[in-house]
Amino acid sequence: MPEQKPENAQPVPEKDTRIFDLNTEDTDQAMAVCGKIIQDGGTVVFPTETVYGLGANALSTDAVEQIYAAKGRPGDNPLIVHIYDIHQLQDLVAEVPAKAKKLAEAYWPGPLTMIMKRSDKIPDSVTAGLDTVGIRFPSHPAAHAFLEASDRPVAAPSANISGRPSPTKGQHVLEDMLGKVDAILIADESKVGLESTVIDMTTEPPTVYRPGGVTVEDIKKVIGEVKVSPGAVKPVELKEVRSPGMKYRHYAPKGKMVIARGSLDEMADKINAGIRKLKPDQKGAVLATDETLDRYHKGIILSLGSRKDPSEMAHKLFDCLRAFDDLGATDIFAEDIPVTNDTLALINRLYKAAGYTFI
Repeated sequence: MPEQKPENAQPVPEKDTRIFDLNTEDTDQAMAVCGKIIQDGGTVVFPTETVYGLGANALSTDAVEQIYAAKGRPGDNPLIVHIYDIHQLQDLVAEVPAKAKKLAEAYWPGPLTMIMKRSDKIPDSVTAGLDTVGIRFPSHPAAHAFLEASDRPVAAPSANISGRPSPTKGQHVLEDMLGKVDAILIADESKVGLESTVIDMTTEPPTVYRPGGVTVEDIKKVIGEVKVSPGAVKPVELKEVRSPGMKYRHYAPKGKMVIARGSLDEMADKINAGIRKLKPDQKGAVLATDETLDRYHKGIILSLGSRKDPSEMAHKLFDCLRAFDDLGATDIFAEDIPVTNDTLALINRLYKAAGYTFI
């Protein structure tokens, strides 16, 4: 599905973006400045353990609308609200279900977003008009310091142009957000590399809409039965979007991307045949794994890592997709990965990046 733009979208005025490298600069000063920007209604890119986020005051409609403008994000795609203290929940949600309390005790702070009934303090611009809101308590120390300095709940999707691969490195957010936001906080590369798990705590059993670093089995160990949305691994036409990453094309490189299915031999044969058929003005690329790299000899060839290490593959996915963009790939052939509890989040992003196109 092609990316849609917000209704009545206006050109975003160029901003004088302040850049703070937390590896070299005074962290306390950087947090104080960026916290004040949020309080004054501005926008700040900040690191988390999943991907970089583009934040604004979640309680201000005017501030939140700057997020949609900077990203070119559809207005019916809800945002996640980030907190630094569990006690902030009481102002943001109407109630905290018992199972949500158990998950918070087990996995907060961490890469888990829980959807609950919203309070009347959350504006419609955050929730796309829904009566629910997604809340996350990130574990990255810089994210915690930034949120605490802001002293506001911060609405924040990934800090990329809508539809592009999410940013896991400082250079990624500079490519996408420089001149579009008021400030950028740069830290180390994101540890997880994929966005947070999103689970709806208002359904029974709770429903995982977006798989992530906290796996389905991790959740089951704490609260028992959960459902997994069909949209986690296949395209589903939805009228109502209850979570980010469900409706529109996401994570996509600039080049056309397809996924080869079959045995390792069959995938290699299909990909090599596809590379051979490309025209001289097309630049082919292969997204392989450590175990299959030697099967390819033409085009740009990158490895996701070892098939035995799903966390490494997940960590490297968005970086590889952006590398293909940097290298000018026009046609990208990716190997399929078996779906397991540990690879579900990776598969979700990989399939969406390819627009569910298979050979």
